[in-house]
Amino acid sequence: MWSCGPLNGTAGAEDQPLCQQFHLALSVLSLLYLLLGVPVGLAYNALLVLVNLCDQGGMTMPDVYFVNMAVAGVVLSALAPVHLLGPTTSGWALWGFSSEAHVTLLVLSNVSALVTTYSTALLSLDCYIERALPRTHMSSAYNTRHVCGFVWGGALLTSFSSLLFYICSHVAARATECSQMQHTEAADAIMVLIGYVVPALAALYALVLLSRIWKEDTPLDRDAGRLDPSAHRLLVATVCTQFGLWMPHYLTLLGHTLLAFRGRPVDGRPLGVLLFSKDLSRLLAFSSSCVTPLLYRYISRTFPGRLRRLVKKMHCGRQSCSPDQAGVQQVMA
Repeated sequence: MWSCGPLNGTAGAEDQPLCQQFHLALSVLSLLYLLLGVPVGLAYNALLVLVNLCDQGGMTMPDVYFVNMAVAGVVLSALAPVHLLGPTTSGWALWGFSSEAHVTLLVLSNVSALVTTYSTALLSLDCYIERALPRTHMSSAYNTRHVCGFVWGGALLTSFSSLLFYICSHVAARATECSQMQHTEAADAIMVLIGYVVPALAALYALVLLSRIWKEDTPLDRDAGRLDPSAHRLLVATVCTQFGLWMPHYLTLLGHTLLAFRGRPVDGRPLGVLLFSKDLSRLLAFSSSCVTPLLYRYISRTFPGRLRRLVKKMHCGRQSCSPDQAGVQQVMA
């Protein structure tokens, strides 16, 4: 799937076996993700959305953000085979498509990536607000739903730069304003700044603030309205996972942008290393779509109970379950 073609003629013979081993390992990992990670990501993300939407009254502020990330995860999981096996890979592609389809898929993946990172950053900020001001309504589930709507709108506006560069590549001969917008490196630089640096700094700032009051024990900690302690562990795991898996992808975009702006030709050995890093970072980025719902499944204390209630409700069907059976199950729980 991935070859050492870009290195031919530039690397020594002693580098070829090592290159082939790296690309073979990357091919195996990519195929494993496509065979296992994509179905798991689609199934668990869809299950996360279904359970929360069927129990909207029991949704808390973190649940709304995780539903938002699950919807973006479904899109990323669906686009993973196209990006990992399509013409954007460094090796041979199993299929090809027009430039219009390529830009459309690129915009969809950028929007989903932005929604994922910004939802993670806003989740950490709202968790700090809930911790510092437990009785405020600023971090309620009702307000969070509206915030998630703004996140999707902002992601669409930010991804508009990709469409703008594509349009200018076709009308540059007739519009002088597009003469400086014929390179995708500028769009990559915008994505690095807005898509990763800004939300990463916001999440880091929120974690620093949370660390200062994490061990403070106040009477408000015993309020029933406060978040479950497992939500804090889930927050840390989600922030570290999301930004850790997306960091190589944005670092690769940043490296390609810097090389292009400095006027260095990207060929030979640098091209092979860059293409290999790009493929590996893309694989790590797409794998985040299946890791996050698994974290939510095994760390959240409320999700297993709501999942059992949903299964019980679906099992009963149109016939309502008897009150005695429901009461016995509540006592068993």
